[in-house]
Amino acid sequence: MTLIGIVAVSRDLAIGKDGKLPWHYSADLKFFKETTTGHAVLMGSNTWRSIGRPLPGRVNIVLSRSRNVQVPEGVLLLDSKPAALEAARNAATDLYVIGGAQVFRDFADDIDRWLVTEVPLTIDDADVYMPRDFLNGFELESTRELGEGLVVKSYYRTHGTDIR
Repeated sequence: MTLIGIVAVSRDLAIGKDGKLPWHYSADLKFFKETTTGHAVLMGSNTWRSIGRPLPGRVNIVLSRSRNVQVPEGVLLLDSKPAALEAARNAATDLYVIGGAQVFRDFADDIDRWLVTEVPLTIDDADVYMPRDFLNGFELESTRELGEGLVVKSYYRTHGTDIR
């Protein structure tokens, strides 16, 4: 199992505003769907609420310490990082960490790769940001243009923990 962080960030590292993505790019949504389908996706409760439904073709894992989250049958609601990692191992797929900010922080030391879509905007009134140093310890592997001014950069960990 490979643990992969996947995130779209603005020029100022914004990733959210008012509980949603602060932009809409069909090319990014298509890339996200193609990349994560057939794998497990891990999200926090706020991200779950913003999506509002299970992502089809994926093992959906929602992480919430409060357990005060309603999920339909087939969505795994877990309350700890070890439980989420175990569920992903049992699914025998890669695990894509899809947000939000707290989940990215919680799994920062475990992520093997990052897929970062660079969005050509600055979001002045965003309320959720990626840390400036989230790619420390990672090296650029490849770059892919998606169109609409979007660029996906793939990074791999150059040191740290390997959870395989």
